Amino acid sequence: PFLIYVLATFVLTAVTSYPVFLGLEALGLRDMPYDEMVMRLLRVYGLLGLWPLLSSFGINTRVGWGYGPSRGGRRFFKGLLPTHVITADVETYPAPLPGFRDQLRGRSMPVSRAEMLEIECVARGYLSGSGWKDYRRTGAICGIPLPAGLQESSQLPEPIFTPATKAESGHDLNISFEEVTKRVGADTAAKIRDLTLDIYTRAAKYALERGIIIADTKFEFGFIDGELVLADEVLTPDSSRFWPAESYRPGGPQLSYDKQYVRDWLETLDWDKTAPAPMLPPEVVEGTRNRYVDADTRI
Repeated sequence: PFLIYVLATFVLTAVTSYPVFLGLEALGLRDMPYDEMVMRLLRVYGLLGLWPLLSSFGINTRVGWGYGPSRGGRRFFKGLLPTHVITADVETYPAPLPGFRDQLRGRSMPVSRAEMLEIECVARGYLSGSGWKDYRRTGAICGIPLPAGLQESSQLPEPIFTPATKAESGHDLNISFEEVTKRVGADTAAKIRDLTLDIYTRAAKYALERGIIIADTKFEFGFIDGELVLADEVLTPDSSRFWPAESYRPGGPQLSYDKQYVRDWLETLDWDKTAPAPMLPPEVVEGTRNRYVDADTRI
């Protein structure tokens, strides 16, 4: 079966506003140049609740990323395992989708439905985020002991696999590899651990040669007809921490090309992190977009 992420997002939007593609017409977006369309959407809807919509409209795929393994990311897992992607060629989409090729090209991809593992497969090469919090508290991450004396953003002696699982509410919860084994079995647990570290290592080396540190990233895996596949987004600014190498200094937070920029701005507000989200000012929207485009230019 086909799944089109962009259509799913459009349908969700249509529930409360316009019919799927007529909504573009009503908003005056259908024939609008790409960059102008994204900025209009940002101002109309606000960025915080818009990540899926942004991805559908190409804010990620335009710069080489997107929901699902993109053309730019495939080099890092080619030959390792299959993915859930069917095609990115709009002309081969099932009817009536080719009729909307201008809206869909570069911003969507049909994929096969996968039975997903309920495990967030995180690879860390640097100490940041929840990993830094765990290290300060226990000296370890997900039960993996680390050397004493590391600072925030320190590079780890070697990349580590620090899985997490979805909580019923709130943030993901870090779990040990032993817990992963209990949930998915020893063979599958070993496979997704090794694949996670392999893909991360390949991508981190490639990015560093181009001036970008991938501090950590997240992958998700599933099964299609009994075969293990890589699914969901891969090496995006939403699933990774991208730092400019030239400004890297361990000992505190880093400048970033990812959505941490938005998080940092939100932390300056008196907001309880419940809906409705605050509207982002134009300078934060523009700053976020500039970081994504800059990262793409380097990579």
